[in-house]
Amino acid sequence: MPIVDMPLEQLKSYEGRNPCPEDIDEYWDRALDEMRAVDPRVELVPSSFQTPFAECFDLYFTGVRGARIHAKYLRPRGVKEPHPAVLQFHGYTGSSGDWNSKLNYVGLGFSVAALDCRGQGGQSEDVGGVRGNTHHGHIIRGLEDALNGIPDNLLFRHIFLDTAQLAAIVMSFPEVDETRVGAMGGSQGGALTLACAALEQRIKRAAPVFPFLCDYKRVWEMDLAVAAYAELKSFFRMFDPRHEMEEEIFTALGYIDLQHLAKRIWGEVLIGTGLMDTVCPPSTQFAAYNKIRSKKRMVIYPDFGHEDLPGFNDMTFEFMSKL
Repeated sequence: MPIVDMPLEQLKSYEGRNPCPEDIDEYWDRALDEMRAVDPRVELVPSSFQTPFAECFDLYFTGVRGARIHAKYLRPRGVKEPHPAVLQFHGYTGSSGDWNSKLNYVGLGFSVAALDCRGQGGQSEDVGGVRGNTHHGHIIRGLEDALNGIPDNLLFRHIFLDTAQLAAIVMSFPEVDETRVGAMGGSQGGALTLACAALEQRIKRAAPVFPFLCDYKRVWEMDLAVAAYAELKSFFRMFDPRHEMEEEIFTALGYIDLQHLAKRIWGEVLIGTGLMDTVCPPSTQFAAYNKIRSKKRMVIYPDFGHEDLPGFNDMTFEFMSKL
């Protein structure tokens, strides 16, 4: 069959190319300490969208650096006893989507929380010096600071923390059983699913699809720093055109490379991957998957790229239903 990456047998043992910062564990421990010190000031505001069987709320909380973060929150109407919950994460530059797309899980007896990533297509704030939607360039936001010894300003650090903070907030709700919470999403949402499960280790089940934000150097070496990863090439062209700082740049990006967080995941993982993916190349996904130490399974679609993977949504629904 045609391939766009390594043969499958090589992918199964691939360990990634992007360098890992020596202080990666201290970095994320410090980040979690900052997150836990924030007063989230949680608000639940009833939405204009309601159904006979689901209560729907706009959920707001304060994240790190003072950003006001938004998520959609739905729970089964009239159900008081603790029940499972699922967290949903969206693709790059997108939003939490329509209310009705979450109702299948409410019908199953779950509460659902769907995050709007700060500065992208939803309501969450990016407080990086401007108001409104910043949309693109989030991988390289804060990279110049990181090269100057301040990696704590990387924007995806803050977004990863938002996923963990949302999980902790949902787990604190009296109607939610904190031992039965899952996470799911595709592309950027797949990356944030891994980040959430790594940083909030009570996540019981995680179902990422073709996760983004893995093994940046491999993406660049494959000449696939286009589409979702285009800002990598833009950064080099504008700020390091002769690649004199290449090693330093990829090492700094290593702080927000999901392959280096994957070892923190304790929950069970179900991942969907297309071997013809030229947006998030299969090797980059395997770099993260191969480092997961908990129970895991990868469902492979040989002829599919960065697109709907037939049947995987049903597999995810069955996987989460076991919560």
